[in-house]
Formats: sequence, C-alpha cells, structure tokens
Amino acid sequence: MLSKKTKYGLKALTFLASQKDKAPIQIAEIAKEENISQKFLESILLSLKKSGFLGSKKGKGGGYYLIKEPQEVLMTDVMRVLEGPIAMVPCVSLNFYEKCDDCPDEKSCSVNKLMLKVRDANLTIFRNNTLADLIQ
Repeated sequence: MLSKKTKYGLKALTFLASQKDKAPIQIAEIAKEENISQKFLESILLSLKKSGFLGSKKGKGGGYYLIKEPQEVLMTDVMRVLEGPIAMVPCVSLNFYEKCDDCPDEKSCSVNKLMLKVRDANLTIFRNNTLADLIQ
C-alpha cells in the first residue's frame, strides 16, 4: 500500500509542476490546494529538497519550486526517496537487497519468484513515467 507520505509528496510535486511559472510556492498554499497537513507537508518537501527535486527560497515571495523539468523527474527516483525500496521483499530489491532469514534457497522460493515479477512490473511502470506524465 502506498504511504500517505508518498501520496502527498506526489500531489505536491504535481501541484508544483502544473504551475505556469517556476516561482516559489508557499507551503501553506500547497497544503490548502492539495488538502494536506501543513506540518506533514513540511517534512515531505524537505526530503524532496534534500534529494535534489526541489529548491526553496526564504522570505517574502519564498517557498518551494521544482529544480528539474517535469519530464526529467522519473517516478523510480521519486518513489525510492519517498517510499523506499520498490521491491516488496528485500530479497528481490535491486538497491536494498538483503537475504531473507527464513529462506534457505532463493532460487527455489515461490515467494521470491512472484515478488520478482511484481518488482519488474512496478519498475516498468515507474521507469516509463515522469512527473510530466502525471500532470497531463
């Protein structure tokens, strides 16, 4: 299941990407327009800023803005920042691999085989979609 953090992060990113100009938008405005708790949104936007998706400006006329063009923001990157590993179990993760404690042989594990298919299907969707696709 998609976490609220990821859902709200995607909503905030699409809101920022849909703005005509790249002027900074205050957190309060994003929170109001997207019906997100302002305090929760602050931590999400800070994570997106630290990861290089957003910039910010302080003071009057300040707020957050996209650093990259929407077509350059891959959903795989956004999902990994907000949600963590794309794989549902660590034994099939490309970036966060860990062997399962209860599995003596991954090659014969039925769960591993299924989760590889799920991971690959998700990766195909995320790799083939950008922020620009979400605002069309």
